[in-house]
Amino acid sequence: MEIVTKIAPIALALIMLGLGLGLTKQDFIRVIKTPKDFCVGLIAQLIILPIVAFILIKFFGTKPEIALGVMIIAAAPGGITSNILTKFANGDVALSISLTAIISILSIITVPLIVFTSADLLGISFSSENINITSTALKMALVVALPVFIGMIIRNFANNFISSRTSIINKITGFLFLIVFVAIWIEERENIFDYLAQAGLIVLNLNIVMMVLAYFIAKKFASGIQQVKCISLECGLQNGTLAIFVATEISNEIIYMIPTAAYALIMYITGFIFIWILRKSV
Repeated sequence: MEIVTKIAPIALALIMLGLGLGLTKQDFIRVIKTPKDFCVGLIAQLIILPIVAFILIKFFGTKPEIALGVMIIAAAPGGITSNILTKFANGDVALSISLTAIISILSIITVPLIVFTSADLLGISFSSENINITSTALKMALVVALPVFIGMIIRNFANNFISSRTSIINKITGFLFLIVFVAIWIEERENIFDYLAQAGLIVLNLNIVMMVLAYFIAKKFASGIQQVKCISLECGLQNGTLAIFVATEISNEIIYMIPTAAYALIMYITGFIFIWILRKSV
């Protein structure tokens, strides 16, 4: 796990820098002007998703270490992938970007809170006294919030240059996540299939249940079908690199990362199937 521990923070910081490069003031002003859809997405992702995850791990009687790994991925915000697939689904891309950006910044508080509360409820204690909500939040601020703000500043001074290279930036950030993901598989190749057997069913259920639930919640409260598509995908495509970073911060055990690895495999498959269903039915 040594390689993953070293490259995850760097990869995450660069991914969040890429997110910041894609943001403008309008992405935040839009939330103030039309808060309804944003609030629906925020509640679905920050509150309902972790609750659903916890209900499912209790229902399946999931092993505590795997269960905490599930809670880590459930606590993670949406990633840049959700923006790309929302565009592919003809959803509200602007809303997707706003949700990803603001929830990513809020994650420096929400992720440690959800993860450490879940650990207490699951009866998991960490060996080091240095592992706590405050230290995790501070580390996340350095690798999540700070790069986003730096990216926004760069975009402000070099808007034309950056905006013309958005697709390249998205490809680079996707490649960075792939590097982290492959590193996990290489380092734990002897145990990975055993871990996936333990985590696969629970994360598959979490992914499908949450996308379907978010769809019906958004259909009831959001303003239109484009917003429904966006919110559904935001709740089914989490930032795996951030989840891996958090897992490496709280423990040296690979088992906490396994649900994220399984989720990363599953979410693309279910995401594209979900988009196909939406295109056929809407």
